[in-house]
Amino acid sequence: MTRPGFWDAPDQAREVIDEANRLKGWTEPWRDLAAKGEELEELGALLKSEPDPELEADWSRELESLQAELESLEVRTMLQGESDHREAILTIHAGAGGTESQDWAEMLLRMYTRWAERHDFQVRPLDIQEGEEAGVRGASLEIVGESAYGFLKAEKGVHRLVRISPFDAQSRRHTSFASVFVYPVVEDEIEIEIDEGELRIDTFRASGKGGQHVNKTDSAIRITHLPTGIAVSCQQERSQHKNKATAMKMLRAALYERALEEQEKEQAEVEATKKEIAWGSQIRSYVFQPYTMVSDHRTDLKVSDVQRVMDGDLDPFIEAYLKQFGAQTAA
Repeated sequence: MTRPGFWDAPDQAREVIDEANRLKGWTEPWRDLAAKGEELEELGALLKSEPDPELEADWSRELESLQAELESLEVRTMLQGESDHREAILTIHAGAGGTESQDWAEMLLRMYTRWAERHDFQVRPLDIQEGEEAGVRGASLEIVGESAYGFLKAEKGVHRLVRISPFDAQSRRHTSFASVFVYPVVEDEIEIEIDEGELRIDTFRASGKGGQHVNKTDSAIRITHLPTGIAVSCQQERSQHKNKATAMKMLRAALYERALEEQEKEQAEVEATKKEIAWGSQIRSYVFQPYTMVSDHRTDLKVSDVQRVMDGDLDPFIEAYLKQFGAQTAA
């Protein structure tokens, strides 16, 4: 017989199960590595007394693998913020500069998509605003995967590109900017009060490159939260109802992130480590000409293989950021 009230709170039961699985995901890797370390230690002692070149080569490879796994777990220990375990909504906005900046925004869009794919995360386009000639004016993606926000929060800020523009007939060097914002996906159990009376909801016709309409109804939705000025939009679905639901999800995430930031501002030690997200305060520069270099201005990490970075290899920058700021910015 089922105990009275056992199923009265399925949401609470699901929360407990989710939390147990999350804790298990932390403890099991450490147990596995500890056991592996003990085995390698015993094998190392044996090899000292009974040398075996072939076995020593295997032992060295296993030791390198263990060190790499330990470093990966070390980075995970930096994900101690209140929302670090959550999935993420990432938005990109092209700066001033027309086609050149819009092309840069699309390059960043591809870079983050490739990064997510490298980590087996799902990428769900929420809103893509195509440029008139090339690139995108703005884009919003939902990155689905454990701790996506914890990793991608390192990418918040202004990203600067220096290259010889393919759109310049005189082949001059151009500098372009694009801003990246990252919000944690907010689950339904977290209460974010939104007064419908404080919202302005606009509908418009979804469009693609060159202004060509992809449908003949005003299915796209833009929601503006009047007290904060936060605006979100979605035009990926043909259904206006679905676009509105997605836009509300994006707005909840943005308001939740704003609330977290306001809490952080009250903590002097956290405030001292934060970087203002504004034009002219870029967090990272990507130089394609006259030399190739990606430089993070917060951690001073420099990587010369710019093409590899643009293909989604962002882990060195994310890890450097988390090791330097992760513990300090934990909420």
